[in-house]
Amino acid sequence: MEVTFYGAAGEVTGSCARVRYDGGVFLVDCGLFQGGRDAARRNLQALDLDLRGIDFVLLTHAHLDHSGLVPRLVSLGYRGKIYATAATVDLLGVMLLDSAHIMEKEAEWINRGKRRTNLRRGYEIAPLYTVDQARTSLASLRKVDYEQEIAPHAGVRFRFHDAGHILGSAIIELDIEVSGQSRKLVFSGDLGQPMRPVLRDPTVIRAADYLCVESTYGNRAHRAMTETENELVHVLRNTLEQKHGNVIIPAFAVGRTQEVLFVLANLVREGRVPHLEVVVDSPMASAVTEMTLRYDELWDDETRELLAWVRAHPERIRLRFVQDVEESIALNSQRSGLVIISASGMCEAGRIKHHLHYNIGRSECSVVICGFQAAGTLGRRLVDGARTITLFGERMAVRAEIHTIGGLSAHADQPALLGWLRQFEAQPRQTFIVHGEHDAASALADAMGERLNWSRITIPTPGHAYTLP
Repeated sequence: MEVTFYGAAGEVTGSCARVRYDGGVFLVDCGLFQGGRDAARRNLQALDLDLRGIDFVLLTHAHLDHSGLVPRLVSLGYRGKIYATAATVDLLGVMLLDSAHIMEKEAEWINRGKRRTNLRRGYEIAPLYTVDQARTSLASLRKVDYEQEIAPHAGVRFRFHDAGHILGSAIIELDIEVSGQSRKLVFSGDLGQPMRPVLRDPTVIRAADYLCVESTYGNRAHRAMTETENELVHVLRNTLEQKHGNVIIPAFAVGRTQEVLFVLANLVREGRVPHLEVVVDSPMASAVTEMTLRYDELWDDETRELLAWVRAHPERIRLRFVQDVEESIALNSQRSGLVIISASGMCEAGRIKHHLHYNIGRSECSVVICGFQAAGTLGRRLVDGARTITLFGERMAVRAEIHTIGGLSAHADQPALLGWLRQFEAQPRQTFIVHGEHDAASALADAMGERLNWSRITIPTPGHAYTLP
């Protein structure tokens, strides 16, 4: 058996691993590369594989860095099944179409600019995939319940376990026949931070022969939730009540938006802020929030209690979900009093760029960064302290206060990752540390050696095939 990592090796986007075994070949995840000037080229080249030789695909969850190349996979000739949890399949019905729509619009905008400037006449940019291709790819998806055992192909069985990261996120546990013996291969996917609102904690896994574990925050500990809430209260009261500006929160439509809404509502319930007017300006986030309400069996008890309180006190927190473009544009004329949550979470596309355009140059406003920002993204530049940015071709000064509130991250931090790994009854034969920038992956490897006494650890090189005996 061998495994090859084509993305999320020394970085946090482009998750995709190919596993070869005696009975066939399959992929785990099929994600977009995001951020940096090279992302477009890498996405075009990412699936340079024998796609017709792949027997099946497993998806850990719906975030685009794990699933965003599914439409391209199918359009290039893959004809097999793609397995995911029921919630992930439902989310992809929204997310992949939205992703394709953004790609079409960005290609259209680039081509319009080329025509306007007579640049390279006759050559136009094509989107990575279209809305029609995304819609077609949905037919390949198959829903699987948590803990349900599936045999997708000869010599292999798998189960999805709750990863606690976003709605429908999964740890994948595989039993694979290798030379007449069964080998257990586990992919952690993205693991959630335990004791966080909305979702349940990640499932404990006791054993694996081979393990692939994420390391997004492998080099740091998140701020305690109490400290996170204190900082958020300060930002809200200082910006809305004292400086009379707006609070802009770039947030991933799936997972991050719903958790931010929980935290804001809880602050109002506790009286730490008197009232709030919150606008979710993302059609996808609105659809996902509605979907989250339908999957209440995946919530924790605290979330159920808070939702009942919000429904009983609509005067305390006014929540609006914006759908049409005209209503979104109208938000830019309101100069104060709003908390605007919008996608994308890394500020690379979508309506958040417009809200930054109208607010980031105003010293009375604040921008709250509450999720991981990949290298090369606009969100990362803001976190790193950029004083000027370019939006829609316009150079702008950053005058708004930028606050990074890492305690709201959906990813497990180093202590949580070590806590999850500590539940293994024995060290795996080999552990691969993936989905982390080099410093984070290396720090996690060092911590695993020092605190768990694990030694068989590899930070994989992209494209290299690793033999698993």
